[in-house]
Amino acid sequence: MDSAMAAVVRASGAYGGILYALPPGEDAVWQVLITGVPQEMTAPWRRVGLKDPMPVADAVRERRLVWAGGREEMARQYPRLALVLPYEFGLAAAPLASGSAVRGGLVLLWAGNHPARLSSGEQDAIRAGCRRLGDSLERALDRGEPLLPDRPRTLPPPAPRPPAHVEAGVLSAFVDRLPGGSCALGLDGRLVFVTPGAAELLGVDRSLLVGALPWEALPWMDVPHVEDRYRAALVSRRPQAFTVLRPPKTWLTFELYPDATGLSVRIVPGSPDADAPLSRSVQSAGPSRATVLYHLMHLASTLTEAVSVPDVVEQTADQLMPALGAQGMVVMVPEDGHLKIVGQRGYRPELLEHFDRVPLSSAIPGADVMATEVPGFWPTFEELHEAYPAMTHEDGMAAWAVLPLIASGRPIGSLLLAYRRPHVFPPGERAALTSLAGLVGQALDRARLYDAKHHLAHRLQSALLPHTLPDVPGLNVAARYLPAARGLGIGGDFYDVIRLDEHTAAVTIGDVQGHNVDAAALMGQVRTAVHAHATVGAPPGDVLARTNRLLTDLDPGLFTSCAYVHLDLATHRACVALAGHLPPLLRHADGHVEALRVPPGLLLGIEPDTAYPSLEFPLPPGSVLALYTDGLVEAPGVDLDDAIAALAGLLEHGDPGDLDAMADSLIRHAPTPGDDIALLLVSSRTAAGHSRGRSIVFTDKKDERRSTRAGSGGEDAR
Repeated sequence: MDSAMAAVVRASGAYGGILYALPPGEDAVWQVLITGVPQEMTAPWRRVGLKDPMPVADAVRERRLVWAGGREEMARQYPRLALVLPYEFGLAAAPLASGSAVRGGLVLLWAGNHPARLSSGEQDAIRAGCRRLGDSLERALDRGEPLLPDRPRTLPPPAPRPPAHVEAGVLSAFVDRLPGGSCALGLDGRLVFVTPGAAELLGVDRSLLVGALPWEALPWMDVPHVEDRYRAALVSRRPQAFTVLRPPKTWLTFELYPDATGLSVRIVPGSPDADAPLSRSVQSAGPSRATVLYHLMHLASTLTEAVSVPDVVEQTADQLMPALGAQGMVVMVPEDGHLKIVGQRGYRPELLEHFDRVPLSSAIPGADVMATEVPGFWPTFEELHEAYPAMTHEDGMAAWAVLPLIASGRPIGSLLLAYRRPHVFPPGERAALTSLAGLVGQALDRARLYDAKHHLAHRLQSALLPHTLPDVPGLNVAARYLPAARGLGIGGDFYDVIRLDEHTAAVTIGDVQGHNVDAAALMGQVRTAVHAHATVGAPPGDVLARTNRLLTDLDPGLFTSCAYVHLDLATHRACVALAGHLPPLLRHADGHVEALRVPPGLLLGIEPDTAYPSLEFPLPPGSVLALYTDGLVEAPGVDLDDAIAALAGLLEHGDPGDLDAMADSLIRHAPTPGDDIALLLVSSRTAAGHSRGRSIVFTDKKDERRSTRAGSGGEDAR
């Protein structure tokens, strides 16, 4: 296996690679063999799940060759990987198959000067090497050998050519004559050679340096950009340079030259603004790895709390614009063949109205990057106008970056960043912006899904609850509904008012187990069943018994509590039956409140042949009947009887002549809802009484509870 790994790296022209094994029956690949890079650098990906957004996972899962050539392509395809390794290098991943089975995956790495595409010869070498490695894994499996070692092995780098005896002396003299100092690092970053001149510049004895990591032996080198440049040289295999201060006031410039065996380092005196031979390439590399990861951590932590699309836009603007120095931001998504602006910062709304809802076929950057998935960078308006002649300079900005928002491998929008001054976008910054846009795209995709589900759930809840309550002569009603604070904002609580004839009516309230679409759907069935059995004139006990038989036949797997009250408005009497529901509260005309202790039957949907006792009681004018679900009273650590008594106290002090005010007071004192809340207040009135109906109103504000309000009238819902 070692020789096959070395052969494929050599034949493909790669400088290193990682061999992964896929144990039978597992859903992840594990590192087995590494060459060309230190284990510490590959440690974050020692185990890769087959569903992870990583090249080797895609290659193994989809049985195809994956190629990412350069920082920008890596940032578009795999933003997480690009954020951790924001360097210029090429990567290929391929499956290792033996027969019809996939036994693992191979990752190969190329220097940053590799062409944008793999050549046919390189692809042939990769496929041939993968066949040999796949067969090796298959044979190991047949022999019963464990595929996964405790720790992946590292192949030693190729040994350098040993110098002849005379040549060694000449080389030593050559190095000593060079100005400044020289040292060498192995692939693991440890110093393996230090000249006297280097030790003198570093201010440390050579014996303390050899075998140590520079940033550990020299505390003043323990700064992010030093290790970052080392990693950049190692991954890109391109020369790097940096300048660092050796306290108290000695500036040193380091030049790194990598190859397959390690890094050669030249050290010379420098200054904070020294123009070292390689400094221009370093300065144009954009944000350092530490800076990018800082932005990533802040953006990732805030986006995890972003639930809706406006949340994502707000958090993105708050985090990215100050960090990147941008003054304008626009987020766009496709909708019905048009480009819809879903959020912006730094622009006048009237200016963006011109671009909102333009066809996706329009020749504008926001639409183009979604179609091509290729980001656009324009340091000046002249360059933007050259690419889009129809564009006019309306926004007063001087430079623009338009980035595709990618989620699950597909474009779901575009992000525009604008700068008031001309802005150069070096390769490193382009890759960082593309990676961060990938993170925003994933958050935006989740938020749009949440918004769609929430909108659907809200419409479902609205459709299943009464839009208006019937205007029943002689009856005043107030209703409230609040969904649970968690989940989709829907649940199984319901209420209804049913007009039976000129002098009779019925009211019902119930609670289906759960806070999801299934609970809401069953709630609609229960409410319909109760309504149907009530309108044929069945007494309360029979209404619940017949509804119970229907639910046990449907066998939904959910149980329902219910209270049903028949009202005789001519005699001002009522009859109530309960199916596992909390006792109704009756506020008498003199103000005192009692709980109607009806023997409760079983919850609906448990046993098909269940009897539901009923209780008849007077409901004269001036009295108020309160039906409610457990969300109005239940709270952690509070005894249920005490909670019901507290609700009775609030009811006692309410104004029976204003049921809306009474309902608002009861809801206002409810605990933070971990469960849905439904409330129905009913009072009878004399023939001379009068009430004005009120429509049901749904409100939907973030972090606020939603409620419905209803009176006895028949206005249409708005």
